[in-house]
Amino acid sequence: MIRLERADLPPDTTAHLRTYTRQIEKTAESGRKAKAAELWSHTTVRRHVRDGLLATLADMAPGHPRCMYCGDSQGTDIDHFEPKSLAPTRTFEWLNHLLACAYCNSNQKRNAFPRSEEDGSPLLVDPTLEDPLDHLRLVLPLCTYKGLTPQGEACIDVFGLNSRGVLVDGRRTAYETAKQSIELWRIATDRGQHDRAAKVVRVAWDRPLADVLAGMFHQSGHPAADLLFSGEEEILGLLRHQELREAFLSRA
Repeated sequence: MIRLERADLPPDTTAHLRTYTRQIEKTAESGRKAKAAELWSHTTVRRHVRDGLLATLADMAPGHPRCMYCGDSQGTDIDHFEPKSLAPTRTFEWLNHLLACAYCNSNQKRNAFPRSEEDGSPLLVDPTLEDPLDHLRLVLPLCTYKGLTPQGEACIDVFGLNSRGVLVDGRRTAYETAKQSIELWRIATDRGQHDRAAKVVRVAWDRPLADVLAGMFHQSGHPAADLLFSGEEEILGLLRHQELREAFLSRA
């Protein structure tokens, strides 16, 4: 997961969302769950809102429109961050929509929405509201995640971030290709090939599992960076290079 900026919806999509929200709010509380499910599945309603939602969510992705949870698979589904079965009045709320792959949405998360036992606050991280790097640390040699907070632990559990072998193996590959991208950027820059360097940056963020690249930059500024990058001193030096950081992080 990486930090994302929430974009503005097309005006007509926003208007439709408000109309359907009002219909749910006018329904008796006992019937709102059924009303929300009925509206969301209705062909006309979905035609009114789906295209605008998907297009905007895709634009929010760092490169290609990938799942905002696992960062690996194509984002095909509009996920309700707080499930509509638990919060029917938020079914058509733009701030409650994220882009997910079918596996994360239907196999992993489903209707899961853990809350803190202390104050009832959500434990899952919405990457448009919080920086996942505050809650999750990628252990680079293993390419698995460590939860830094209860929210981070919940994300690991709900989305199977460490138990899905395809994700762990994919991160290992992403780690190696990210290091290669950084080295290619240095070579292109040293040769004055600035267009090529810019292309290297663009391609790096367009690859699956861009959270690995984001994690590398984040951890290079950690007080324990020398330990986190033990044996990777050259890469750490490049990650700390101001011009490189500006080139890569301005694209993130």
